[in-house]
Amino acid sequence: MLLDRVRTLPAAKPLLGRLRGDARVHLVGGAVRDLLLGGAPLDLDLVVEGDAGEVAAALGGELKAFDRFGTATVVLDGFSYDIAGARRETYAHPGALPDVEPAPLAEDLLRRDFTVNAIALAFSGQLRAAPAALEDLEARRLRVLHDRSFIDDPTRLMRLARYATRLGFEVEPHTRELADAAVAGGALGTVSGPRIGNELRLLAREDDPVGALGGLGDLGLDRAINPGFGIQDEGVARRALVILPDDGRRDRLVLAVAARGVRADQLPALLDSLAFEAEDRDAILIAATRADDVAGALAAASAPSEIAAAVTGAPLELVALAGALGPASQAGEWLDTLRHVRLGIDGGDLLAAGVTEGPAIGRGLRAALAAKLDGRAPGREEELAAALTAAVGTTDQ
Repeated sequence: MLLDRVRTLPAAKPLLGRLRGDARVHLVGGAVRDLLLGGAPLDLDLVVEGDAGEVAAALGGELKAFDRFGTATVVLDGFSYDIAGARRETYAHPGALPDVEPAPLAEDLLRRDFTVNAIALAFSGQLRAAPAALEDLEARRLRVLHDRSFIDDPTRLMRLARYATRLGFEVEPHTRELADAAVAGGALGTVSGPRIGNELRLLAREDDPVGALGGLGDLGLDRAINPGFGIQDEGVARRALVILPDDGRRDRLVLAVAARGVRADQLPALLDSLAFEAEDRDAILIAATRADDVAGALAAASAPSEIAAAVTGAPLELVALAGALGPASQAGEWLDTLRHVRLGIDGGDLLAAGVTEGPAIGRGLRAALAAKLDGRAPGREEELAAALTAAVGTTDQ
């Protein structure tokens, strides 16, 4: 019984004790899809036939206010749940956010993006699904629920790429025809930049972000975002991900690869229009525009100190992308080893040795680090000697 499998989910336990088989409350969407596929979903979304506010309040926990779509978020026992009332949606114009009103669950399922996401499981155990949903799930097929789906909400085009990659599902032929027609008709241009940016960020956070962003190219969506945007060399992207260390950001790296074809004078405005946060924007911009130069500098470097000089101040994502363009061994040496090397001395040691405060301190420390990287300063005394040699005779004040 499917409900028995729900009981084994960590995120379901806080709900089961409080809802007590309430037939109005259903798990819905991706969680039910994944359960039916044999998975164990981490995120649980709920839809309520009736007063969603009453159910949210009954759960206790931290309740965030309902938004214009009648959706609330409840944080309970460390888990976060999105709770919505069953509703129907209408669109004032293509690409608009929907206007909503309460509706039975059967109508709520029909407003969703794809049939395989239009399945609900009541906490009383009843399974309900839109027409063809269970058949499409068994056939591993993605199908929209009506012919205007991509026109009403063109972000579904980007979700089509995301789900096709994540689930490995085929796109139903008529759905592909509708998607191609929507892309050719400029549907994505009716959606705000921040909404497109949000979908891009979700794609980049997939387990296979290269495949997910590559799926945009299969639908022609990358060029709809910008004529130069898209994964143009899958091999470079995958090599860069292999080189990137665990403390790097895979999403930033893959988006930088996709942005490499955008004209440098257009890229800052594009990232701003897609509502990237400043730190993400800067990391993507730097990696996309400086990778070729850093790759050239790394390729010319041989000594460890030369490798370090080639990547001074570079984010991890930039170094990984530069390495994927050719000098993989140098990039890997920096990321795996050299960036972790630390001096045993500091500026205070140079001041105590009589070096005047000022630029000479920095110059001395840089020289000491270069000597340590190259194996010429194995201990603290050698580091200090190298630093003092570099600082001696300076006239800096």
